[in-house]
Amino acid sequence: MSGKIFPTAQDAENAFYEALERCDLEGMMAVWAEDEDIVCVHPAGTRLTGQDAVRESWARIFAAGPGARVTIEQQEAISGMMLAVHSVFERFTLPKTKPEAQPPAVVATNVYLRTASGWRMIVHHASPAPAQAVARETGPKILH
Repeated sequence: MSGKIFPTAQDAENAFYEALERCDLEGMMAVWAEDEDIVCVHPAGTRLTGQDAVRESWARIFAAGPGARVTIEQQEAISGMMLAVHSVFERFTLPKTKPEAQPPAVVATNVYLRTASGWRMIVHHASPAPAQAVARETGPKILH
């Protein structure tokens, strides 16, 4: 069990993206709930469930080492007493890469559960964002 305690879902989210930038596998897994019902979907990837599959996927991603910077944009958060859902745009910046060759933005949904040991991630689902979706919406929000 991880000794880290995240008092809020936002604290867990901050730790998730810090671990992602540093390619810190132990830091990444400290954010995740220690449960076999966790789910992770990387952009254009398959659905991974359980601690072993999620850990293995991050280990493969982190094998190249740190380098990418991650900027989070347009966070939308829905929070309750026990569950929080964050929808964000992830923008990755790779060093030594021309601006026009940077990877496209990624839209991600992160779900956090309040546990006895603080807030923990239970779902991370990321997909390439359509180019027009990254522009800030100006009209009214419509629920459907």
